Amino acid sequence: MEFLGRKLRHELKYYLHPHEYLTLRKRVNALLPLDSHAIGEEGYGIRSLYFDNPQDIALLDKSNGIFRRHKYRIRIYNGSDKTIKLERKNKFGEYVNKESASLARSDYDRILRGDASCLHSSTIPLVQDFYRALVHDDYRPASIVDYTREAYVYEHGDVRITFDKRLAAGINTYDLFDPGLILTETLDPTRTILEVKYNEYLPEMIRVLASPHASNRSAISKYVICRETAKQHFKR
Repeated sequence: MEFLGRKLRHELKYYLHPHEYLTLRKRVNALLPLDSHAIGEEGYGIRSLYFDNPQDIALLDKSNGIFRRHKYRIRIYNGSDKTIKLERKNKFGEYVNKESASLARSDYDRILRGDASCLHSSTIPLVQDFYRALVHDDYRPASIVDYTREAYVYEHGDVRITFDKRLAAGINTYDLFDPGLILTETLDPTRTILEVKYNEYLPEMIRVLASPHASNRSAISKYVICRETAKQHFKR
């Protein structure tokens, strides 16, 4: 499905309690391969720095259920600067679209210092938009979101089934690489977030395989959860 020239995906989210997580994980693990990013049975670490403007538009648009909204973030994996991605997650009702571009570590460091000039000459539309958001709309770091992702893939329908665990917020810095970063868990540590993402259709096999029986679909935002936690500890 496309909207305004963007390819949209379905994204279903659920909170799982321990027994249901273990049951679903056993079923999925027996039939589907782990995502190639996995470095072990637990999956891989994701850490993202989200940006927002002084009016908290990303936070409020999500909380108010605005039909068309977006969030900017910079994301790393397993605490490494080998891969640094600038991403914009766009939401159109119940559908999502994600854009991505690579960043150099030097550019990330300059952005964190409040210097966006390194992005000015980029020809990538996403980077150009992010530059304007920083310079003209006063977007600034707003929250660090950290969790472990256990992801499985099914090529038909480009399906990804992910179990996100140990969701935590950074509460003392906005630097993804700061060795002194303090993380505070934002959910009960036994709680897991299930996400099922796919394109046009969800194959029946996956629908049966990954449908929780004791959990209802939820409008879960890791950014909102972690932002609310971080706001209790320090102000932007």
